[in-house]
Amino acid sequence: MTLKRKNKTSHLSNFNTAILALENKSVFKGIGLGHMGEATGEVCFNTSLTGYQEIISDPSYAGQIINFTFPHIGNVGANKEDIESDKIWTRGVIFNSEITSPSNYRSLQNLDKWLKKNKIVGITGLDTRSLTNFIRDKGAPKGTISNNKNGKFNINKLINKSIKWPGLNGMDLAQEVTTNKTYIWKGYKTWKKNKGYEKNNKKKFKIVAIDYGIKKNILRYFSDFDCEVKVVSCKENANNILKLKPHGIFLSNGPGDPAATGKYAIKVVKNLIKKNIPLFGICLGHQILALALDAKTKKMRLGHRGANHPVKNLITKKVEITSQNHGFEVIKQSLKKNTEITHLSLFDNSIEGIRLKNKPVFSVQYHPEANPGPQDSKYLFSNFIREIRKYAKKKRH
Repeated sequence: MTLKRKNKTSHLSNFNTAILALENKSVFKGIGLGHMGEATGEVCFNTSLTGYQEIISDPSYAGQIINFTFPHIGNVGANKEDIESDKIWTRGVIFNSEITSPSNYRSLQNLDKWLKKNKIVGITGLDTRSLTNFIRDKGAPKGTISNNKNGKFNINKLINKSIKWPGLNGMDLAQEVTTNKTYIWKGYKTWKKNKGYEKNNKKKFKIVAIDYGIKKNILRYFSDFDCEVKVVSCKENANNILKLKPHGIFLSNGPGDPAATGKYAIKVVKNLIKKNIPLFGICLGHQILALALDAKTKKMRLGHRGANHPVKNLITKKVEITSQNHGFEVIKQSLKKNTEITHLSLFDNSIEGIRLKNKPVFSVQYHPEANPGPQDSKYLFSNFIREIRKYAKKKRH
């Protein structure tokens, strides 16, 4: 019985039901998983050891195919709690090993079924180390995954599809993933063992979050601090935001080229900065803030994606291990004199945080809300709330 199962597994592994075709004509063969069909996007890699469901459901991965460097993906299954967005925007996924039966008390279904449900095309059984080395050396390529159970592929067509895809440079994806209408966050706090997501009905402070592709765990952190959060579209104008009378304004994470999103977002943020309301940005929000402060951004060769990125806090001189997911960066030389660099990457010395010298305005490139990843930087939420308290006190007097 065991021998038959081995032979069957070996037979399946030799029959390729999916391929990954890159723009440079490299082809990787493997086994299809998830949704049957094709997916084209920028192929990047993520080095996180845990949190695959949170990574896949992060809207910042819109337009991207994620190559997971950790070999065992899917071994804790999928659940309804580790979701960072109501809709999954990731184009496709690449795993090294076939998904095994889940073993975790929180698991509700096999990851493959979850991928199918969310129409995410995947491939497994290929050499993810070789692909990661290629991305590291050559930069993130454009690629297409095709998942076809009969194993028949038009490779030239798939390569051409990858070549013709425009790429993330100049692509505004924030307006695709943003909310269609303003809503109030339900008040759920960050997850606690044996408690899950508890609801907080306290509403000491009002925050308006501009949604460029916001993660739910950011909203949960604000609930931890007794905040009511109104989430608005990235296309909302400054006057309507100010009518909501916020004590603080948050610029969210999100996908795509910040310069493309900035065509409409910069003007809004510039007007908000003038009002001296505390403002905090993360990821794309950090880049949009920098652009509003007349700095510039550029595409990185391969980006930062993982949960083990060391960042130096230049104010405290401490090193923080951070969760990151970005393919663009703020150009250091473009910053103006009124903008101070607060954090730097210890991997490549790129900017990881800035603040205005004369206003309660700051941002970071990485993800202090984690999910997945370390929580070394959650103090940034405390810093934001401290500035909000000061502002709210001034408004009362």
